[in-house]
Amino acid sequence: MRFLSLAALLASLVSALAVSFASAAETVTVTDVAGRSVTVKAPVERVILGEGRQIYLVAALDRDDPSRRVVGWRDDLSKADPLNYKAYVEKFPRLATLPTFGGMKEGVFDVEQAVTLKPDVLFMNIEAKVAVEEARLVETLSSVGIPVVYVDFREKPFENTETSMRLMGKLFGKEEVAEEFIAYRAKEIARVTDRLKQASLQKPLVMVDRAGGYSDTCCMSFGRENFGLMVEIAGGRNLAADLIPGTFGVVNPEQIVSANPDVVIVTGASWDAYVPGGAWVGVGPGADEAEARRKLANLMTRPAFTGVNAVRTGRVHAIWHQFYNSPYQFVAIQAIAKWLHPEIFRDLDPGKTMAELHERFLPLAYRPGYWVSLEARQ
Repeated sequence: MRFLSLAALLASLVSALAVSFASAAETVTVTDVAGRSVTVKAPVERVILGEGRQIYLVAALDRDDPSRRVVGWRDDLSKADPLNYKAYVEKFPRLATLPTFGGMKEGVFDVEQAVTLKPDVLFMNIEAKVAVEEARLVETLSSVGIPVVYVDFREKPFENTETSMRLMGKLFGKEEVAEEFIAYRAKEIARVTDRLKQASLQKPLVMVDRAGGYSDTCCMSFGRENFGLMVEIAGGRNLAADLIPGTFGVVNPEQIVSANPDVVIVTGASWDAYVPGGAWVGVGPGADEAEARRKLANLMTRPAFTGVNAVRTGRVHAIWHQFYNSPYQFVAIQAIAKWLHPEIFRDLDPGKTMAELHERFLPLAYRPGYWVSLEARQ
């Protein structure tokens, strides 16, 4: 009887181990934003972020510790969004110790380093796809069992953001969190779109000055996507909609003067890592709003803007550039809607929405500074 019990116990242990190994080896097949079917062992435990700013969603999925699955990431967050980088590193010091990568598009992604980190998945932004294909990165990593999954919060955010959120949520085993965030995002956008449907609108003409002051070029802007589409959703007319065929492009100063926009919106961030002491407007969490306002006013002395309606009437604003590359676009839509139609959205408070986003989904406390505005010239 004793031997029989021991045999039964061993059989039970073997069975448990088999179940454990089967569970550990479970795979899921997902369709990424490039339309590719990709098989991944999930939930993933070791992740490489092909762009550091993917942390904006990872932080919501792994709110207790956004660093816990990340074994490497691109080095862009500290340069493109140093204010948030500092806040995240202060709370989660491990982030500062992670191996970093250069950009795929720039040809400085270290494939050998990626392989040594043994990730369960590498998330790449869709705009890197051409460079990835030219370098045959997918084939190289696939040969050692590392899948590549494309996500997108920038090229076509209103087509791909929800898909990307569901995709990452599924692979992280955090589907419920992702769906809750998606529903919240949709509800907050509807607070603008539903009210606009009931209103009789005069749609102001809006010039979005993308990364104004980042370079001497005047002026980068958006076509019918990203901030360009945010303007349209918020009840405005995007000046560059018919001038830029893709998501990103340039509008000539003469075209701005001729169009005479009613509203100017400059996107900005603290970009000392890229352009030390530049004319860019350093908005973001905890930003110096007085300094940002000073730099915004200085940008309006450029020939493209000095005489336009927006500057004369004080309808000039700056907003955090990274709304264009995160699941948080709904807050930007609310801010823009309030600027374009202050009477219709008198009771809408985008700052309160941003604070609620942090309280409900993010591990950091909200700090104001994501936008500033000028006043009318006397």
